Amino acid sequence: MQARQKNPAVAIPDAMKALMALTAVTRSHGSVPGTTLDLIELRASQINGCGVCVHMHSRMARKAGETDDRLFSLAGWRDTPYFNDAERAALALTEAVTRINDRPDAVSDDIWNEATRHYDEAALSVLLLAIANINVWNRLNVATRQVASSWLP
Repeated sequence: MQARQKNPAVAIPDAMKALMALTAVTRSHGSVPGTTLDLIELRASQINGCGVCVHMHSRMARKAGETDDRLFSLAGWRDTPYFNDAERAALALTEAVTRINDRPDAVSDDIWNEATRHYDEAALSVLLLAIANINVWNRLNVATRQVASSWLP
């Protein structure tokens, strides 16, 4: 497998800086646990078929202490006992925002209201920015056919 070209964020260093800055803001805000952000990054990447991000974010989550049970069952999170209600709300929001064209009301009131039960406006903002950011990365990697593990030194 070979990439079509460099990831555009690598080719345009200012784009890389901007995307990394957005990641830093969502990670440093503190209103959403890092473990939840890890899960949404991995779940969106699974949905989008981004091998680079699935590989990267599962490794990073594991290094940060995430359990194999949670990582291995993330695609089936609704049917496993490994996630708390707040994480489930974040994962449902992630799936809805990632799959915006799959239903007439992309983010239903039910999904939104469940998210607001667990997250305030600042935390919801962090979640939405993190979901949007990982979707950008996924789309760049998929379009240019980036190869999983190519990011490793």
